[in-house]
Amino acid sequence: MRRILLGSVLVIGGLAVYSVTNSGAAPAKEPMIGHMVYFQLNDNSDDTVKKMVAACDKYLKSHPGEVFYAAGSLAKEMNRPVNDRDWDVALHLVFKTKADLDKYAEAPRHLQFIEENKAGWKKVRVFDSLIEGR
Repeated sequence: MRRILLGSVLVIGGLAVYSVTNSGAAPAKEPMIGHMVYFQLNDNSDDTVKKMVAACDKYLKSHPGEVFYAAGSLAKEMNRPVNDRDWDVALHLVFKTKADLDKYAEAPRHLQFIEENKAGWKKVRVFDSLIEGR
C-alpha cells in the first residue's frame, strides 16, 4: 500500500516543522544530450563539402536513441560579427540519454565514418550539451 503524506505539521518544543512527502513521485527524467560536431576540411570546395555531408547522412543518422539528426554546410550568407565561420560541415545530433550517445560513440558505422573521413579533416570541434525540460 502506497502512503502519501502531504502537508503534515509537527510541533516539537514550540518549533513547528512542516514536511511535504510524496512517496509516489516519479523520478526526475534524465536530460537529452545534444551532440554538435563542426568539421573544418582540408579542402573546402563545394564538391568536397557535399561529399562530407553525404558521408554523415550515410553513417551517422538513424542510430538507436537518436531523436534528431541533421548535417549541413556553413551558411556563407550568414556573416554577422557573432557568427563563427571556422568550419565547413556541421553535424547536429540529439540523443534520448547519455547512454545512447555512449553507444553511438562505439557503433561500427560511427567508427567507420571516422576511419573513412578523418584524413580530410583539418580540425574537428565537438560540443555536447544537456537538454533539459523535455
